[in-house]
Amino acid sequence: MSELHKFHFQGMPVRGMLVRLTEAWQEVLERRAANATTGAYPAPVRALLGEMTAAALLLYGNIKFDGALILQIHGDGPVKLAVVEVQPGMRFRATATLVGEVPEGATLSTMVNQHGRGRCAVTLDPQGRQPGQQPYQGLVPLVDEAGRRLERLAEVLEHYMRQSEQLDTTLVLAADDRVAAGLLIQRLPAQGGTAAVGAPVRAHGEEADDDYARMAMLAKSLTPQELLGLDSETILRRLFWQEPIERFEPLLGPSGPRFGCSCSRERVAQMLRSLGADEVRSIVDEQGQVEVGCEFCGQQYRFDPIEATQLFVPAVGQPPVGPQVQ
Repeated sequence: MSELHKFHFQGMPVRGMLVRLTEAWQEVLERRAANATTGAYPAPVRALLGEMTAAALLLYGNIKFDGALILQIHGDGPVKLAVVEVQPGMRFRATATLVGEVPEGATLSTMVNQHGRGRCAVTLDPQGRQPGQQPYQGLVPLVDEAGRRLERLAEVLEHYMRQSEQLDTTLVLAADDRVAAGLLIQRLPAQGGTAAVGAPVRAHGEEADDDYARMAMLAKSLTPQELLGLDSETILRRLFWQEPIERFEPLLGPSGPRFGCSCSRERVAQMLRSLGADEVRSIVDEQGQVEVGCEFCGQQYRFDPIEATQLFVPAVGQPPVGPQVQ
C-alpha cells in the first residue's frame, strides 16, 4: 500500500517524512507502457521520474497549501521535460517528454543537463487562483554553488531548499519498477517553540546544529536497496531506534498518496477552442477527426467532425466563437 509517514524528533528542531509508493507508482508505469504511441520509458527515465514523484510528495506533505505542487525538470538532453504534479488529497500524476535516445545507465546530467542548461522548478499553484494572480515558482540550475553539475536529484532538491527556502534538508530517494520511495530530514526554522508533547525545542546554537547533523547522517546511511526493499516501520526502526521520535498518523489508502489525473473532456475541449476553428478544421480535414491523448494517464479524447463543429457553436444568447468549422 502506498503510504506517507510524518515524524518529529522530540526536543529537537528536526522533522522527517517517509514516503513509499507501490501500486500507485506501478500504475503510472503501466499506463505509459500501454500507450501504443509512446511505449514504456527507458529504465533511467523510470528511475528519475519515480524519484521525482517521491520527492514531490515529500515537498507537498511538508507545507500547508491548498493547491497543486508541480515539480519540473527542463532538460537540454534526450529528456526535454519531466513533470510531477501533486493535487490536494495527495493525488499525483507524472510524465516525461523524450526527444532522443536515453542510453542504459544514463545519469541525471546525461539525460537533462548535457550542456549545463538544465533547470529544476518547483511551482505552487493555488486553487481558485484569481485573475492576474500568478503561481509561486522557485527555479534553480542543476549545478551547485561551485558550478559542478549535480548527478543526483536529491542533491538538486537539497540545493533548492537551501537557496529558495533557507532550510537545511537531507533527501534520500530511490525508485525502480516496483517502488518509488523517499526519506526527508529537515531542520525547522530557527523560531523557537515547543514540541507537540510539550518538550522545549532547541531552535539554534551548537546543540541544534548537532541534532540536525546527527539525524542527517543517520538518514544518509540508508542505502537505495534498503529504501526500496524494507517496509516503513523497519526503515524508521533501523535508522532511529535510539532517537526520541514522535510519530503522527500515517497517510494510507484513500487519504494517502495515489495516482489521479485531472484531465477531462471539457478541459481538452477548452484547449481545442484556444487553437481556433481554422486549426481544428484543418485537423479534421486531414485526419477525419480530432484525437488528443493525455500525456499523464494515456486517456484518449476523440471529437468527430460534428463534435468538433459544436466546439465553436455558441450557447443560446452567447456571441459566436470565431469562424465556424465546416
